Amino acid sequence: MSQNPLLAPVSDLVDYAAVKPEHIVPAVEALLGIARQAVDQAADAALAPTWEAVVEPLDTASERLWRAWSVAGHLNAVVNTPALREAYNAALPLVTEFSTWVGLHEGLYKQYQRLAAAPDFATWTPVRRRIVEMALRDFRLSGVELQGADRERYAAISDREAQASQKFSENVLDSIDAWSLLIEDESRLAGIPADVRAAARAAAEEDGKPGWKLTLKMPCYLPVMQYAQDRALREALYRGYGTVASEQGDAKFDNSPLIEELLALRAEESGLLGLGTFAALRLQTRMARDAQEVTVFLRDLAARAKPFAQRDLAELKAYAAAELGLDELQPWDVPYASERLRESRYAYSEDEVKQYFTEPRVLAGLFDVIETLFDVRLAETPVSSWHGDVRGVRVESPDGKLIGHLYLDLYARSGKQSGAWVDSERTRRVVAGKVQTPIAYLTCNFSRPNGDRAAVLTHDDVITLFHETGHALHALLSEVDEPGAAAFASVEWDAIELPSQFMENFCWEWAVVQKLSAHVDTGEPLPRALYDRLLAARNYQSGMQTVRQIEFALFDMLMHDRAKGASIGEVLDLLQEVRKEVAVLFPPAWHRFPHAFSHLFAGGYGAGYYSYKWAEVLSADAYEAFEEAAQAGNALGTLDPVTGARFRREVLAVGGSRPAAESFAAFRGRAPRIDALLRHSGMTPA
Repeated sequence: MSQNPLLAPVSDLVDYAAVKPEHIVPAVEALLGIARQAVDQAADAALAPTWEAVVEPLDTASERLWRAWSVAGHLNAVVNTPALREAYNAALPLVTEFSTWVGLHEGLYKQYQRLAAAPDFATWTPVRRRIVEMALRDFRLSGVELQGADRERYAAISDREAQASQKFSENVLDSIDAWSLLIEDESRLAGIPADVRAAARAAAEEDGKPGWKLTLKMPCYLPVMQYAQDRALREALYRGYGTVASEQGDAKFDNSPLIEELLALRAEESGLLGLGTFAALRLQTRMARDAQEVTVFLRDLAARAKPFAQRDLAELKAYAAAELGLDELQPWDVPYASERLRESRYAYSEDEVKQYFTEPRVLAGLFDVIETLFDVRLAETPVSSWHGDVRGVRVESPDGKLIGHLYLDLYARSGKQSGAWVDSERTRRVVAGKVQTPIAYLTCNFSRPNGDRAAVLTHDDVITLFHETGHALHALLSEVDEPGAAAFASVEWDAIELPSQFMENFCWEWAVVQKLSAHVDTGEPLPRALYDRLLAARNYQSGMQTVRQIEFALFDMLMHDRAKGASIGEVLDLLQEVRKEVAVLFPPAWHRFPHAFSHLFAGGYGAGYYSYKWAEVLSADAYEAFEEAAQAGNALGTLDPVTGARFRREVLAVGGSRPAAESFAAFRGRAPRIDALLRHSGMTPA
């Protein structure tokens, strides 16, 4: 057992190369035993109600378990194999049962009540008081006050929800991995960028087949939809992606039953807790007070955005008819026609622009931005990793003191979940005066290098990288000493996107773009004229993009703001009703968007997708402070170290040690306003 890398001390870096599927269950079982014993000891009524006697030993035992489980979950997401999946799924119910057991532990609940009632509680640090208060809230939301059959049913629901969410995620991954289209007639690939065709050719050769293998992975799917002149080819990929994990595709991956089951379980869970709806349950821990506040916010934003979206669509239809011969614009024509209109209007294509954004140059520029704003140093460092794609980054103070580690895993591959995300492997913690530094994963799905040529990123890819880096900085630049107030553990979900969306803004600054760009062949930076055209197109179709996000968010909130579950037919009907209210684009009847909506059913965003737009108000307003510094004559423009230091101190460093609204006000000096978001999106009245 001592050779199990998942049982290494939390102070050590994990030897990822040594982790095998057979390590997962033994490590989880061993650490669960330690954690259970620690919970029971912490709940001992004979203990003095002090932080040192109750909370610290509990944190020490539980962090070993959650770190090992974080590693297992991460590997399951990025190097998924049958053996790894089997091991993860075998451990999942053990971990879920433990989490439920802790949440229902009356002895531990009473102990936290004793902490809050301790004579000296008022003299505790604000952070420790907040952690205790949040723990008491979470106990109540975990069903600790339930009794008898309700208590048993709540535990069963929690276990099944975890299993159903995991299966939903697996079905999406497997459905995408299983789909491919082999093209043997090269003429059908007309218009598709050369690097995408080369990758498709390599994929076919790897399978021992002639021609070009197209897949639903984003580095293939998006360029085909944007550039393929073959309309039938675009339709084939659109249909493939639009029916992922549904009855329209391979039935064994159909997520319909899981959607129905999860909605029913969530409604039952919230009913047991006396909260009526799953939305009401989730909003207990958010900035938004209730579902009505969220829907009013979304509908107000929709009313502002929809006229711009209607204008965007009218312009696209007119162009498609006049210039492309597409009298009836089909959904699989929209990305293609949009890219042609962009090229026509702004005289550039995404493919042209991406030749200037080589991955090494983008990373170097990103690191420079972070170092300038936040007074840290970043350097790649050798690490034991789960795949050859992975690189380690050491984050240091200017004097070389370690602040944290970041693992970068940037390329798409089989067995890796799609999308982009950040997870925390280990949070910052101070024990006996010694700082335990944080460790984070940053995962993307970009195109990999093509032969000797560096990987090239679209500008959207660059924005994604900056976005995820914002999340990573929230974990890495924490100065919170207690894990219970770490950013990912306790920042309200509708504020967690603030740092990530904030970082996106720098991708549009000329001074930053110069640092990010170097042509893949010539090394020349992005020309100013091309940048000006890129900037002019920043809000291209922003109305359509905004109402699309509102569509997802309103659908999510309305679906979860009901006292019972829903059939898949009712889910699809609700989506159509929402589209009629806020959307301008309408997919075909066979389209099955909810079936691959992992954010809602496997990613923790159920009754929370509105958070993206909610936090975008915060992030745009926060970035306006940097714009104000530039207008005031700061020599570095928006790359203002003084404002950056304030953002780090008041937002990034404090994590969840205080309510997000207080952190925003401490940085901005006032409550957030929507004006900056509307201005940044080009949606202000003429």
